[in-house]
Order: sequence, then C-alpha cells, then structure tokens
Amino acid sequence: MSIPSDKQQQANRQNARHSTGPKTPEGKAAIRFNALTYGLRTRATILPDENAADYSRLWDELEADWQPQNRTEHCYLETMVTSQWLLARVAESEKKVYMFIAFGEKQSVMLAYAAKQRAQLERSFRTAIEDMKRRKKSAKPSANSRSPRKTTLASAPRPPAPASASRPRPRRRPPIM
Repeated sequence: MSIPSDKQQQANRQNARHSTGPKTPEGKAAIRFNALTYGLRTRATILPDENAADYSRLWDELEADWQPQNRTEHCYLETMVTSQWLLARVAESEKKVYMFIAFGEKQSVMLAYAAKQRAQLERSFRTAIEDMKRRKKSAKPSANSRSPRKTTLASAPRPPAPASASRPRPRRRPPIM
C-alpha cells in the first residue's frame, strides 16, 4: 500500500466536501441497513424497537428446560437464547428486505446475507444444545463406573468448605443493553 501524494490527499478532501450522504427518501431508505450488524456478540442484544419482556421470557423458558448448574452450562444457555433471539431478528430483516428493497441484485445480495446469518445462528444453536447434552450426560456418574475401594487417609472425603469460601453462582442472565 502506498502513501497518497499531496495532490491525491487534496482531491480526496475536495470530494469529501461534496459527499454528505443520500438526500432523497429513497436514497435514505436504501442505506438504512448499512450499519446494522448482528451476530452472537453484538454490543446490544436487544435493539430499541424490540421487546425486552419477550427476550426475558425466552431466557426463562430455555433456562427452565435446561436447568444449567454451573458457569459453563450458563454459557451454553446464553448461546442458545442469543441464537434464537437473533434468528427472529434475521426473519424480521428478511421481511423488511422483501417489503422495502426492489426486486433485483441488491435484494438478492441482502437475502443471501440473511440466509448466511440464519445458517450460522442455527448451527450455533444446535452446537450449544449438543454441548449442553454432552456436559449433562458426563456430569451424571454411572453406577457401573464406580469401583469399591478402601478408604485411606489420603483418599478420605474432605469436609465441605465453609459457605463463605464457595464460589459465587454465575449471573442468571446477561444484562440487557
């Protein structure tokens, strides 16, 4: 990459003065989704026009279904909830593309992007479910895996740690931004 010359920098400054964005309602409508990004780690899980109560209900329902017991399982739950929430947003975005963007190349590009996002979110949801199932299955000790053995001083059960020394439980749900 080369450094622009003084002449190029001057031309860039002059061109920038002329470009202030779209002026017509059609032009503004065409670019309104340009800055919209969504994914598992967006800064705002809930956008201003979305219902925080619906998000909380989704969280509570999946939490009741899966009953996470530790921080790792809470992370899987967060992935599941976020994936489902964003899948609904993708569906709404697809609807808006059909409604507000004329049939053509731009609409096709936007729909292809939405389809890609949908596939990634569905994969993330399925992976979190499989990871949660695997974790819960491995957490249940099977009766056959225990072999009787002598209890020695080194292998004797330790008394439980005082309550003040236990680790705090993870947050119930991430904060809504």
